[in-house]
Amino acid sequence: MSKITLRKVIADEIEELSSLAHQIWRECFPGMISDEQIEYMLEKFQSVKAITEQMQNGYDYYFLIYEGETAGYTGIREYSDEVFLSKIYVIDRFRGKGIASEAVSKIVEIGKPITLTVNRGNFRAINAYEKMGFVKVSEQKTDIGSGFIMDDYVMQLG
Repeated sequence: MSKITLRKVIADEIEELSSLAHQIWRECFPGMISDEQIEYMLEKFQSVKAITEQMQNGYDYYFLIYEGETAGYTGIREYSDEVFLSKIYVIDRFRGKGIASEAVSKIVEIGKPITLTVNRGNFRAINAYEKMGFVKVSEQKTDIGSGFIMDDYVMQLG
């Protein structure tokens, strides 16, 4: 039996989603990237404005609901030949319960290969993705402005 449900985020919930992203990113990324880069990326990618624009341009966001509580979120964009897993984050106190793995299993049901990018220093996430069957297919460095670079692996499943 499924432990989680994915509940699609609607326009009225974008502020709640942005707030959740701010909480999780501030738990997840310290020590991996600078606090300045965390705040810059939150504004650039997870602000109400940024999420609204992403949703208007084909991204779908889902709250990860575990035992009736919001435990995290995911964002995907479906293309004709693949699904791009843009984001999947779980609140610290819910980590280790298989929530991300189960969410990915639900995304697999779409029936297309899944591609994602992950910070090369995020060893916990890389290990989790590899356990799910993802493989590293390339590396990429992306200039995101203001002197910040995202240094990622590209990983694929299926």
